[in-house]
Amino acid sequence: MFVTRPTALAATTADETVRELRDREEILDALLRFGLGFDLGDRDLFRSAFTADAEFDFRRVAAELGLDIPVMVGIEAIDAVHFNPDVRLDTTHTVTNARIEITGDLARLTALVEAQHLPEGDHSRHLLLKNRYAVDLVRAGAAWAMRRLYVENVWRTGDPKVLIGG
Repeated sequence: MFVTRPTALAATTADETVRELRDREEILDALLRFGLGFDLGDRDLFRSAFTADAEFDFRRVAAELGLDIPVMVGIEAIDAVHFNPDVRLDTTHTVTNARIEITGDLARLTALVEAQHLPEGDHSRHLLLKNRYAVDLVRAGAAWAMRRLYVENVWRTGDPKVLIGG
């Protein structure tokens, strides 16, 4: 599930290296588009990070928080949960420790994502999550898009009810 290969690049020639480095940047950009799109409330940027049939699996984290959030299947379901008008949040997502593995038009990405969630207009409460992401991606023209996003929590602090508007 997580990328654990002992080297970063698989390419052996100059042309292969340039292509792989471009792909790696575009692969990471898909996860960055997700985070920044959500943080800015930019639905177009957010949606561009996913395939139409994408799956977002947040169940394990939700269960640890005492919440019941099923696997979100399809961009419409993912969008509806993240841009729920009843749960207004100010968020920041920070992505680090990215590892990428590419096989043709498929890729896997592992990263740590720190996500700060604060109720809009009430920053006296928060939920800070440090999560490990495992992402399956597909080539989408010159860019890449996330087909499956699995999240597991490393640590957290704050009030889980912030996520559901409570």
